[in-house]
Amino acid sequence: MAMQLGGGGGVKSDINVTPLVDVMLVLLIIMMIVAPLLQDPVQINLPQTAFASPKPENQEQTVLSINSRKEYYVGAKPVPRGALVDEVKSVLASKTEKTVVIRADRSVEYGAVMEAMDSLRAGGIEDMGLITSQPQKAGE
Repeated sequence: MAMQLGGGGGVKSDINVTPLVDVMLVLLIIMMIVAPLLQDPVQINLPQTAFASPKPENQEQTVLSINSRKEYYVGAKPVPRGALVDEVKSVLASKTEKTVVIRADRSVEYGAVMEAMDSLRAGGIEDMGLITSQPQKAGE
């Protein structure tokens, strides 16, 4: 049996995986940077409480966000105050989980949050929850 040691000039049929690994690592880094940005479409500085339990973030939740300028967002879509109930109802119609989770900026006064909750209750939406965050510990 003879063994060929270079210089053959034939076509090399081995797959070079180095460029593939390079491309995959770049895609992984891009996804790691972009994924957290997709989680929070509306920038809200949540109020902090010591006993906030982590809330599962999933596609079935209907999230009503109220930013510091008292603008309403259902998911990432801006909604005028007068159309809030209709928009939330249309979103809830296509979901199995009928709970509305309210994320309000800490600078928004209590009355604005209660106004949104009253509007939803008047529209027949009773299941609501409020989202808070835990204070960050030193060193985090």
